[in-house]
Amino acid sequence: MDIDNFMAAYKRVWKAQDSEGFAALFTPDGQYWNTPFQVQDSFDARKTYWDRIKLQDRISLRYEVLSRNDNGGIAHWNVTYQVASEELFQIWAKSAGTGLPDRKPGDPLPWMELDGMLSAQFDRGGPDGGLAREVRIWWHSLPRPQG
Repeated sequence: MDIDNFMAAYKRVWKAQDSEGFAALFTPDGQYWNTPFQVQDSFDARKTYWDRIKLQDRISLRYEVLSRNDNGGIAHWNVTYQVASEELFQIWAKSAGTGLPDRKPGDPLPWMELDGMLSAQFDRGGPDGGLAREVRIWWHSLPRPQG
């Protein structure tokens, strides 16, 4: 795998809400750093983390590969989605550094935009050749107007 193929697969598994497909993009002990301080370093940990994608609806993802080398690369990504449950909204509200949108009980759940960077390194020599060995993302989220 290279950064171009990885990003195409990342987009596919995000839009398909495919937790097992996401976890399988990595070597068995591959690391997915979803923040600088939180890592998922096993198939089950990656799958469990990615399960929160199932709380998103109407997902749209774009990306641009910015840099490539023989062992990895860097990409910019941007995703928009409608929050699909009050649970996801509360998870976001507790973890985001941005202000919450004004919402009254019964108002539609908000649309969100995430914008981030991804750095990936791939296993080239071992039995898991081509799978991701380490992926780090940095991102920020904010609410978006409806639609």
